[in-house]
Amino acid sequence: MIEIPLGLTYDDVLIVPRRSGVRSRRDVDTTGRLTRHINVKVPVVSANMDTVTEWRLAAAMAREGGIGIIHRFMTIDEEVAEVARVKRPEEYVLREVFTARPDQTLADASQLLERYNTGSLLVVDNDQKVLGILTTRDLLFEDDGTRRVADAMTPSTELVTAPVGTTIDEARRILHRRRLKKLPLVDPEGRLQGLITARNILRYASQPSAAIDARGRLLVGAAIGAVGDYMERAAALVNAGVDALVVDIAHGHSEHAIKATREVKSEFPDVDLIAGNVATAEGTQDLIDAGADAIKVGVGPGAACTTRLVAGVGVPQLTALMECSEVADRYDIPIVADGGIKYAGDITKAIAAGAATVMIGNLLAGTEESPGSTVTRGGGRYKVYRGMASTAAAVERQRLDQPEADLDELAASVVPEGVEAVVQYKGTLSDVLFQLVGGLRSGMSYCNARTLPELRQNARFVRMSEAGWREGMPRAAIEGA
Repeated sequence: MIEIPLGLTYDDVLIVPRRSGVRSRRDVDTTGRLTRHINVKVPVVSANMDTVTEWRLAAAMAREGGIGIIHRFMTIDEEVAEVARVKRPEEYVLREVFTARPDQTLADASQLLERYNTGSLLVVDNDQKVLGILTTRDLLFEDDGTRRVADAMTPSTELVTAPVGTTIDEARRILHRRRLKKLPLVDPEGRLQGLITARNILRYASQPSAAIDARGRLLVGAAIGAVGDYMERAAALVNAGVDALVVDIAHGHSEHAIKATREVKSEFPDVDLIAGNVATAEGTQDLIDAGADAIKVGVGPGAACTTRLVAGVGVPQLTALMECSEVADRYDIPIVADGGIKYAGDITKAIAAGAATVMIGNLLAGTEESPGSTVTRGGGRYKVYRGMASTAAAVERQRLDQPEADLDELAASVVPEGVEAVVQYKGTLSDVLFQLVGGLRSGMSYCNARTLPELRQNARFVRMSEAGWREGMPRAAIEGA
C-alpha cells in the first residue's frame, strides 16, 4: 500500500516553551519580510477580499505597520482609485509648494502668505529654479511694499536644499542639524521638486511603525487575476504607485497562474510580485522559477472557504507551510501564510513553521475600517463577511460585465467554494491588531526570540491530542459549549 502522509494544522500542535532571556514583550522586534524587497514592522497582511480590504482598511493597516492588499473585484479604474487614496494622503513630501517670483512686490508676496496661510514662500524663476526663500520674518518690519521679493529674500546661496529622493530620516537629520523648519527638494539643475517640513516629520514620528515607501507614503498592495485584463490592470496599478502586485487565483499551481506570474514579472521587474495560492513544494518551486518575489501558501484553510469540502482538495496549513518554506528558503523568498488564523497564537505557529507574514481575512472583516456598513441584529452589531468564491460574491461581480472567458474560477459561474456570513463588529483595526501582535510578542518571549527569524530557529513543535487541545481552552468555554 502507498503510505499516506500525515498533514497537520495549527490546532494539532503547540510550541514548546524554553529558557528565555527576553524580559518583556516590548523587547522583541516583529519586523517581517513581505517580499524580497519589502519589510513590514507588523507581519500581518489583510486579505484581498471585497468584505475585508479596500482603501480605508489598507491605509489603517499601513499606519499600524502592516499592509493591505486591495481586492480585484472591481473595475480597473476603481482599483486604481483605491490604491491612489492610500498612497496620496500620507506623502511627507509636499508637491504643491507655495512660490513667488523674484520680481513680484513685497505687497503681493504678503497677500500670498495670507492667502495660503503659510509662513514662507520659495522664490523661483520661470524655469522653477530655486532662487531663495521669503518668510514672514523678512516682512516683519518692512514699510515699503513696492520693493521686489528679490531684495528681501534669503538667497539660494544661503538656502539649504536636498536632492529628490531624500528619505524622511535623512531630512530629519538635516533639519535638526541646521535648525531649520523647511527643506526644499531640487533636481540636479536646481529646479524645485518638492518640500519637506518639520511639521510633517513630527506627524510621522507619531506613527513610528507605519509601513511607508521612500517618499513617506503608506505601503499598499493590489490583486490582479491570471486571465483576462490582468496585464492592463497591472500596468494601471503600477502607474498608480502600488508597492506590490498579487497574482490572485485559488489554484496557483496552474499553467495560467504560472504564465501570468512570468509575464507580469517580465513586464514590471521593479515591482515586487506575490504569487499563489499553493500548498506544495512543487507549486512553490514553479512560481519562484516564474519570477515571484513571495509565495502565498494556503489552499482551503480560510474561514469562508469550502474548497476542501466541495473539491476534496487541500493540505493542512502547518504542513503546507513547512513544505513550501523548505523550497522558498533556498531562494530567500518569503512565504505569506494565507488563511486558518483563528487566534493570535496561530500567528506565532505560522511564523515558526516557515511563514514570514500571515494573511488574515475573517479576524479583520468586522472592524470599523472594513468595507460595508454595520448592521444591528438582536442587540449585537455585525458586518458581512464572505469568501471570494461564494455565490454572493459571484453575483456581485456580475456588474463588472466581463466575458466569461476572461474570468478565472474565482469569478466565473462555477460551483461555489465559499460561504457568506456575518461577523461580530470588532471595533477599530488598531484594537484588533494590538491583541494579535501582542499574542505574537508573548509567543516570541516564550521561545527566547527577539526577532522573527529567531522565533523560527528556536521554536520546537509538539503534537497534541484532542484532549490536549481541550485542556488549553478556558474551562468556561468548554462547559458552555
